[in-house]
Amino acid sequence: MNDLNAGLIIAAVVVVLLVGLVVSAVRVVPDYQRMVVFRLGRCLGALGPGIVFLLPVIDRGVRVDLRETVFEVQPQTCITEDNATVSIDFLIYMKVVDAVPSVVQVVDFRAAARGIAITTLRAIVGDMLLDDVLAKRDHINETMRTKLDEATTRWGIKVTAVEIKEVLPPRDVLESMTKQMAAERTRRAVVLEADGQREAAIMRAEGQKKAAILQAEGARQATILQAEASRQASILGAEGYALALDKVYQVAHTVDSHTLNLQYLETLKALGQSPSTKWIMPLELSNLAQPFSMIAQSLGQASSVVVNQSPKAEQPSQPLIAPTASNTNGNGHQLPQGN
Repeated sequence: MNDLNAGLIIAAVVVVLLVGLVVSAVRVVPDYQRMVVFRLGRCLGALGPGIVFLLPVIDRGVRVDLRETVFEVQPQTCITEDNATVSIDFLIYMKVVDAVPSVVQVVDFRAAARGIAITTLRAIVGDMLLDDVLAKRDHINETMRTKLDEATTRWGIKVTAVEIKEVLPPRDVLESMTKQMAAERTRRAVVLEADGQREAAIMRAEGQKKAAILQAEGARQATILQAEASRQASILGAEGYALALDKVYQVAHTVDSHTLNLQYLETLKALGQSPSTKWIMPLELSNLAQPFSMIAQSLGQASSVVVNQSPKAEQPSQPLIAPTASNTNGNGHQLPQGN
């Protein structure tokens, strides 16, 4: 009975050892990992993903994660070209692209990448002015990424990005920057206010110019319309006056002498009602004086004719030859003269 129990115990131990050897010999590698296998100290390469069989005690596997990882570099004090000290901390993003060099070529690629990043950062900042360090973060990030990628390529590492988190200048520099920022904001406010006033003045001037142009145009149109209205009124007035004269002329042809005499008497009556003193010469008196004016005019013409005539020079008289009388009969024959 004791021998049977001892045999069972030995058998169980053997089974447990076999199961442990089988379990230790089988490895399941996920898709984002690779296993670098060493057999008796010699690298066999990277295996996976999937099931990987290792020889117990002979083979040794090292898992390598291929996913992108990030680690932070603590604030580092750097000196710029103009001897200003700044404190910079940043992040490094990297991933393993070749598992074998990351295990064989370097002990800890993360620590190695961190050391290269610090020295590269100090070299870059040392060649830049403080203002450039504060203003050109993208340039620093890209330069560091390029140099880190070149340095870690031999380890099978790909540096995908470098991002600066914070740049802290010295306290006195920070105070000076604050004052400079306040002065710059004040300057910008003054410039903006001046630009606003200038734009407002320009817009007011343009508005006044347009208003003056519109006012002048309105005045011109009003003047043209007034002149046109005056011309039309003058034309209509002249036409009305012409029609009135034509009507008066037509009516005057139909008026007889008795009507004119009555109108003449009405006019004398109206003049007589006025309180002022007037001398009125009736039209009949001028008719009575007309013969005397005609006589005076004829006498004046006669006297002017006498005055204009002058005595003529006497001319020598010429002998007059008496015509010879001839007696003829009725038949035209000459009769004999008597003694």
